[in-house]
Amino acid sequence: MTTPTTPEPTGRLVSTPAGHDLILTRTYRAPIGDVWASVTEPERTARWFGPWRGEAGPGRTIEVQMSFEESDAWMPVQVDVCDAPHRLAVTTQDSMGSWSLELLLTEADGTTELRLVHHLTSLDQLADTGPGWEYYLDMLTAARTDGPQPDFGDYYPSQKAYFEGLAP
Repeated sequence: MTTPTTPEPTGRLVSTPAGHDLILTRTYRAPIGDVWASVTEPERTARWFGPWRGEAGPGRTIEVQMSFEESDAWMPVQVDVCDAPHRLAVTTQDSMGSWSLELLLTEADGTTELRLVHHLTSLDQLADTGPGWEYYLDMLTAARTDGPQPDFGDYYPSQKAYFEGLAP
């Protein structure tokens, strides 16, 4: 019998002139183009986040279906910046409000670092969204390695206190 391990939260909070950035990082032993494809191609995003449809490009709006949420409704996502394979910036609008997100990728010596940056104007939902981003990035890792999918119950509510503690 194996004992399940509770994933350790990795997010950090950085003050900005507009509020705060929640930053989470994952590293992959893979070329940047392959990691970029994992976060931008609809058949690959479907494996860890959800599929998307529409004509993508800066200034355009696509629809994304968050497949691993209780509701699998399609939501609009505006593509603000797409600088392949280094930066994708989007704005989402749903029942939780408007979210400004960036994926930043860098490669060195065959290793690609992916940073998810959630630009926060309020810290009200930090304790709820932080564990969610940890979960989704671990879903990405599982999809890239064909490993077992994590269970959201291992992230929330157990990581809630960690993210509450990041707030000043």
